[in-house]
Amino acid sequence: MSATKRVKSIGEEIRQTKPFRSLSMEATLGLLRTAEVIRRYFEETVAPSGLSLTQYNVLRILRGAGEQGLPTLEIANRLVERAPGVTRLVDRLEAKGFVARERCGDDRRIVYCRITGTGRRLLRTLDERVNAADDEALAMLKVREQRQLVELLDRIRAGHEASPDPEAR
Repeated sequence: MSATKRVKSIGEEIRQTKPFRSLSMEATLGLLRTAEVIRRYFEETVAPSGLSLTQYNVLRILRGAGEQGLPTLEIANRLVERAPGVTRLVDRLEAKGFVARERCGDDRRIVYCRITGTGRRLLRTLDERVNAADDEALAMLKVREQRQLVELLDRIRAGHEASPDPEAR
């Protein structure tokens, strides 16, 4: 018979000695802490390749974009986590030979980025490892619970997108 591991509350985990100001605060801190745990988990998965998680995300975005590539601004809009210096991020990937850039003929201000064959090969070496991490990341939740989590997270994001200004809420 296996013993069930006791799950620590966020308060216990961060050694909170006083009650939280509100249930909302407790939930928000739990969400932020959990996001950090999952982010670190995936960082450790891609780190052996020499990529940061954000660099990996850029390569995945460009692989999905196909041969036409994407403008730098569009890459920034598709990133899972906002990155302030997308141009510098692409600079580093280009220096490693994973990305190629080309100015748009019609509008020289637009720069299209494309994943190179080297970048595609690197992603293929990571696919199995990342897919396994993806399968394991939420394995402690039943499929029904994962669906519920996705719905709740979608609602939270939608609520913040409706009014991005905290003063307007």
